[in-house]
Amino acid sequence: MKYYAVVRLRGQHDIHIRIRDTLKMLRLHKKYHCVLVPENDSYLGMLQKVKDYVAYGEINAEMLAELIRNRGRLAGNRRVSDEYVKEKTGYKSIEEFAKAVLEGKAKLSDLEIKPVFRLHPPRGGLRNIKWHFKAGGELGYQGENINSLLYKMR
Repeated sequence: MKYYAVVRLRGQHDIHIRIRDTLKMLRLHKKYHCVLVPENDSYLGMLQKVKDYVAYGEINAEMLAELIRNRGRLAGNRRVSDEYVKEKTGYKSIEEFAKAVLEGKAKLSDLEIKPVFRLHPPRGGLRNIKWHFKAGGELGYQGENINSLLYKMR
């Protein structure tokens, strides 16, 4: 199963109510928050609606493992460790669990982590948050390039 990493890049001021509601449904309440959504028609429609406020693309297993390790949080703001993953899911490491998630054998909810990854602003800055990716900016669909953006924000 393919997952999209969705990162909110623009703030909260002067947003149309329908777009604000869609961002709320995606759990993207603040700037630089990231969520993972499965590829299906309803989520693709939501992403199409908020494409002027977010960047999204297909996440790979290495970046998902790094997000879970560095930015994944349990209840009480505790970090996720390999021991916790082994105890909760039976996979030996976070990397192995991330591969299983992307192959559809496991779900992120199996870990009971918070659904939102709170990221840093990107090191080196963003190119432009008013233009789309194809026009030289950062917004909208980025494909595999979302992994490099997430790397800068981890």
